[in-house]
Amino acid sequence: MFGAGRHTLTTLNIPLLTSLITTPLFGDTPFRSEVYFVNQIVFIDLKWGTAEPILFRDSEFKMIRLRSHGIYSIQIVEPKLFVEKLVGTRAVYTNAAIEDFLRGVIIGRLSDLLGENLDSVLDLPRYFDELGAGLKARAKDDFYQYGISLVDFIINAITPPEEVQKLIDERSGMEAVGGMDRYFQFKAAQALGNIGAGGGGAAGGGGTDIGGAAATGLGLGAGAGLGMMLPGMLQQAMASGAQPKMRCPNCSSDIPADSKFCPNCGHNLQATINCPKCNTTLPASSKFCPNCGQQLGAAAAPPAPASEPAEGSGEAQA
Repeated sequence: MFGAGRHTLTTLNIPLLTSLITTPLFGDTPFRSEVYFVNQIVFIDLKWGTAEPILFRDSEFKMIRLRSHGIYSIQIVEPKLFVEKLVGTRAVYTNAAIEDFLRGVIIGRLSDLLGENLDSVLDLPRYFDELGAGLKARAKDDFYQYGISLVDFIINAITPPEEVQKLIDERSGMEAVGGMDRYFQFKAAQALGNIGAGGGGAAGGGGTDIGGAAATGLGLGAGAGLGMMLPGMLQQAMASGAQPKMRCPNCSSDIPADSKFCPNCGHNLQATINCPKCNTTLPASSKFCPNCGQQLGAAAAPPAPASEPAEGSGEAQA
């Protein structure tokens, strides 16, 4: 191996006889040599990525497939080792072929690292730096076997399939609106609004094809089911959120309707009286009967006393 500089190679392996040996070969020497020029600069911005998704066992979403990509930079630090183990094993070895080989090494190490350190894709954001450092440490030893030093290594992204991304978005939506029940209520109302908008557009058009009619029918069927479910959901939410109230007849405070005593003044709310006219049972503090309008309690006017004949009035006694 020659270092940097200018070198002269001669083919006089057998002095004086070289010309005789090369005569039958039309001047070509039978002792051939191959010269490899190895560039030892740092090669930057080399890209790596998963050609096929990596199968990953997720604690939240079970078996999913992950894709990943990033960049790295390398430098050839042992030219002899590089030529003997990598380049010299094939007649033609291009830069693209070397990159494909190194990419395969990286993906193999990434699969092992994900299985050992990650439980769920939901934890990926906080493990990016650790995964990058761990993957660089493992791949660096593999690269050095071929005389290559892994200078830099960066993971740009590790992404699940589109279906899993939608599930993650829906889960975030549930947490944002306060739970699964409220999320389904929101989605049902949104679906009804979309179906209503689609129905108006279909009515305004002059005609639809069979596929459009079938899609509209499916949409109306789903809308009918949601329409039957939504009132019950809303009534349940309203019933759980609103409690009936009443007013205390003594201090006028708003109190629960099923209270037996006023929590503000302690007034007994269970005392009752009967209407003298229609015999309806009423609270003791009632002033009028809501059934017949009879005035009750102390506010009722006393009956007029019967008039007695005045003395000296009437017919004169005989």
